[in-house]
Amino acid sequence: MTETTEPQVPPSLHAQDAAPATPAHAEMIRVTGGEFLMGSEHHYPEERPVHRVQVDGFWIDRTPVTNREFRRFVESTGYVTFAEIAPDPRDYPGALPHMLKAGSLVFTPPRGAVDLRDWSQWWQFRFGAFWRRPSGPGSSLAGLEEHPVVHVAYRDAEAYARWAGKELPTEAEWEFAARGGLDGAEYAWGDEFTPGQRHMANTWQGEFPHENTRADGFARTSPVTAYPPNGYGLYDMIGNVWEWTTDWYGARHEVSPAGACCAAKNPRGAAEQGSYDACMPAIRIPRKVLKGGSHLCAPNYCRRYRPAARHAEPIDTSTGHVGFRCIIRGAA
Repeated sequence: MTETTEPQVPPSLHAQDAAPATPAHAEMIRVTGGEFLMGSEHHYPEERPVHRVQVDGFWIDRTPVTNREFRRFVESTGYVTFAEIAPDPRDYPGALPHMLKAGSLVFTPPRGAVDLRDWSQWWQFRFGAFWRRPSGPGSSLAGLEEHPVVHVAYRDAEAYARWAGKELPTEAEWEFAARGGLDGAEYAWGDEFTPGQRHMANTWQGEFPHENTRADGFARTSPVTAYPPNGYGLYDMIGNVWEWTTDWYGARHEVSPAGACCAAKNPRGAAEQGSYDACMPAIRIPRKVLKGGSHLCAPNYCRRYRPAARHAEPIDTSTGHVGFRCIIRGAA
């Protein structure tokens, strides 16, 4: 779905009696605000330039939202996700009619090496795939209750956050939290990817996308507390699933002239108009910033398992490797 297509949200979603019974701060970590160096000069162009940023304090979920938590939201409200609604042909000019069915993108590894410039070699739009059926019809959440929920489009994440009395983080808030107090470090845990040969996050081992050695024990997503937390006590800020932020995507960080000498306070990224994909001029779907990388990030492809890494995602798109977590802004 696009920005113009609203999901089916019952009126009760915004009612007080539809809110979760547990306190909003439960299972959250308080992150004291401060300054940090945002971005990186050493990897992908969109991570540049490095610039100093200041963020106010906030509470943040200690893990990504799990299938168990998202199920509770859906059962409390009757919410229907974007992946469960057939696309409107008017929003996708030129789309093949037989493809305009409800579904989502599912990672389907090829049998051998392929051109890494062609993501269609490993992503398949599968009819009937959504958060309850992560691999499509016939699949289920059995054994995945504590895994991060996936196949959630941006508006799905927003709807959950509203229900929970929370918000989605900005890119700057997310990156500050992911660094865990290690300002300027390459990874959320330091400067070595696998210190002492220990896997610190759920990423891909082997040659992506056809060879998965599963050296860390997981073929796809993992339980949200399977890996060590960062310095703030936050789990899965790196790897497992990408996470939505509220910022519109820009090809580079936007830094004001004052940024050369002064820290930008609580920046909000690019303008919506600049977030559209120039490679798809006929389909005007704005894009948000994803952060954190996923279990599909590999040394030979998408080395985005770092706090500074960022990726563009259309707001109408859901996949099997994108989830989210929430924050609450304000005083402790």
